[in-house]
Amino acid sequence: MSPNVSNVPTTLFHIVCDNLRVHKGKEVLKWLGKHPRFLFHFTPVHCSWMNQVEQWFSILQRKRFKIADFASIEDLRDKIYLFIEQWNKRAHPFKWTTKSVAKIMAYPDDHKQAA
Repeated sequence: MSPNVSNVPTTLFHIVCDNLRVHKGKEVLKWLGKHPRFLFHFTPVHCSWMNQVEQWFSILQRKRFKIADFASIEDLRDKIYLFIEQWNKRAHPFKWTTKSVAKIMAYPDDHKQAA
């Protein structure tokens, strides 16, 4: 995030992040201290299901990599592409519920806790 936020309206911003350490580093915490309008919320630890990309890779792993039997790197690549092609034929958005959002929003002061 750009350190120059003077042109941003005086609105409170809620920013949802995963639990990557870089989001809780000293510089980030210092920046947040100087910019109280920006409030970081972190997905609960071990809740990768909230991150839709991680959810998709989890599905890929369960559906195609349960038994890792690949003749070559090319075979692995081909099987991944086949899965993507099959997935895209019936693709649909992942559904977040009010419970999903409430779980994240239940921790409004997470940004104050050091990693």
